[in-house]
Amino acid sequence: MVISSLNTTRILELLRFIETCLKELRPFSAMALEEFLSDRKNPPFVESYLRRSLEAVFDISRHILAKTYGFKEIEYKVIARELGKMGVVTKELSDVLYTMAGYRNRMVHFYREVIPEELYHIVVNNLKDFDSFNREIVAFLKAYEEKTRTI
Repeated sequence: MVISSLNTTRILELLRFIETCLKELRPFSAMALEEFLSDRKNPPFVESYLRRSLEAVFDISRHILAKTYGFKEIEYKVIARELGKMGVVTKELSDVLYTMAGYRNRMVHFYREVIPEELYHIVVNNLKDFDSFNREIVAFLKAYEEKTRTI
């Protein structure tokens, strides 16, 4: 079901933005924890790029759901679930996005509780989740464009 056209140009710009953020974050994933913690600028740098990446993920997701399914929800966890239900992304990625939504909310609303060690853990173990999101969204866009060409 297509409610109105996706702004694929904007989605691709946001996917590139996520890639740019990941390029900034990847060097931290190769650091030992002690090295990461040795510079007090590292955690806020990582936090900023993680938050920006998460915002882009959910901006893309909200846009896709609104334009293709008439979805009006703005709560990030609901958006994550609906992406999986609608087949925009796999169920596995939908579950990961649900967790990411919770962490994004924590970063924004409980920012004083975010500790450097957890940021380090995320940058070491979870950047691949952003890569998965980008791949699945590109696949969705290809299928969307193919479908809209045949209509």
